[in-house]
Parts: sequence; C-alpha cells; structure tokens
Amino acid sequence: MSSASSPRPRTRNTWQKQAIDTILDHSPDFLSAQQVHQSVAESGRTVSLATVYRVLQSQVEDGVVDILALDDGQTLFRKCASTGHHHHLVCRNCRATQEIEAPKIEQWADHVGEDFGYTDINHTLEIYGLCPQCAQAAT
Repeated sequence: MSSASSPRPRTRNTWQKQAIDTILDHSPDFLSAQQVHQSVAESGRTVSLATVYRVLQSQVEDGVVDILALDDGQTLFRKCASTGHHHHLVCRNCRATQEIEAPKIEQWADHVGEDFGYTDINHTLEIYGLCPQCAQAAT
C-alpha cells in the first residue's frame, strides 16, 4: 500500500451504520447519541444505544463525523462538512456551529508539542460565543 492511499474505514457497512448515516445526512445540526438512537427507533428499527455510540465513535475515527464536546459534558455528533482537520465556532445559546480553519492554531500546537519533546500532536478546539441571531435577540 502506498503512502498516498487513504486509510480504510474501520466502520463496517451494517444496517445500523446505514440507519445512523441517514439520520446524520438529514440533520444540519449536531445530535447527541441519544437523539440518534431515538431517531432510529422512530424509524421502526431497534438498535442498542451502545451500538449507536460504537458506530459514531468509529465514524469519528474515520474522519466522516465531527464530535463536539460541550462544556456541560454532553457530546454531539454531525457529518463533517469539511474534509481535513478543522475547528468549530459554536453559539452558546442555540448551538449553531460554523466549521473554521485555523492554520495558526495548528502551528502553535505543533510548537508547544515540540517544546516539550512530544510528537504526533493532535488537538481539538471549539470557540464559543453568541451567533448574530442570538446576540441580536439578547439586545
């Protein structure tokens, strides 16, 4: 296998994965695993919450699903709109989310790792604020 080839996805193409993909494909918003689980149930299929978490985590590792960790401890998932590494700007009020690229953050993270002798640096960054609509409603 050449170094230019992309890694093979770890997620098998099961009916559970297909059901979860359909739900994520039709939602522009981040969803909790519980919301995905409920949506599968509403479609008439039965799947365990553990399976939903396992499929979502595999898709995160495969780079096809974004994960968003909120400061209240909740974890949300959404199909990636961007390819490659990116960050999120999140509204604290309505949870509207914008994907952003931040090359200076990438450079900073690499330098911090190098300063301490770390290699294979990875990071997650979410920036929180109020979206224009929520900011206007607050005034």
